[in-house]
Amino acid sequence: MFSRHAFRCAQPLRQSVRQYSSEAPKGKSLAPVYVAVGLAGLGAGIYRYNSGVAAVAEAPKELPKVFTGGDQGWVDLKLSNIEILSHNTKRLRFDFPEKDSVSGLQIASALLTKYTPPDGGKPVIRPYTPTSDEDQPGYLELVVKRYPNGPMSEHIHNMNVDQRLNFKGPLPKYPWEANKHNHICLVAGGTGITPMFQLAREIFKNPEDKTKVTLVFGNVAEEDILLKREFEDLENTYPQRFKAFYVLDNPPKGWTGGKGHITKELLKTVLPEPKSENIKVFVCGPPGLYKAISGPKVSPKDQGELTGILNELGYDKDQVYKF
Repeated sequence: MFSRHAFRCAQPLRQSVRQYSSEAPKGKSLAPVYVAVGLAGLGAGIYRYNSGVAAVAEAPKELPKVFTGGDQGWVDLKLSNIEILSHNTKRLRFDFPEKDSVSGLQIASALLTKYTPPDGGKPVIRPYTPTSDEDQPGYLELVVKRYPNGPMSEHIHNMNVDQRLNFKGPLPKYPWEANKHNHICLVAGGTGITPMFQLAREIFKNPEDKTKVTLVFGNVAEEDILLKREFEDLENTYPQRFKAFYVLDNPPKGWTGGKGHITKELLKTVLPEPKSENIKVFVCGPPGLYKAISGPKVSPKDQGELTGILNELGYDKDQVYKF
């Protein structure tokens, strides 16, 4: 899970220096002083040598990667833990074969999942973006919402601990590096939030990355807002750099966020101007959201034309990326 990052400056340790007389007592030999100084110097030399050896020995090593892409093929992972997040959403942990391995995913990228129905029908393959940190050794986590007649989501929700699922990847998406853009905007619906979370987490865990982030997240009901606690942690920790706006089709009584669908008026209000320097708008969600906000992408390698609300507001194709 994502955890709040707090950066504190370590206070320098106060060192007390014992004062020694600069003049030896009269009539006494200076030999003991020389011996003491020599031993102290020898001790300091040994300490410096040993510290250097320790520093070399403790240098971090690169952990092996589970997913290497290319011709690797499918990797079979065992389900080790299930956490119920809502009436239709679970967080599932899948263990790596080796506890000191990491996923091998970069930002931003996803994985394919596959299972073959018991009747021997055509294998079901769907992409998912893990919500666990890419540097997390030993396992990955998926947050999966169960959709009616969704063959993969239903299969995953029916899995029990110790059952296994096939994964393949990584599938590179939008390559990120610190401060690539001054301000990014994440427009998401439903489970389209997972690649947005992956990107936001990477930005805020890097103290060198000063990118501003605005999230607009649409859902049916309040209980459908995935990863809300994690985003609230970000908003509380980085109030000057992260803002989140939630929109619900069926809001509860007393709801202070947006109501209905993500509208042109809302995006015009909360997103930076299209003429702003070095911005990027990311879109991810169900087909209806793509159609309304940006238009669909043609294929993983073809973003398609920019249409919908973002086009009407004056953004150009190069300012928008469709996950």
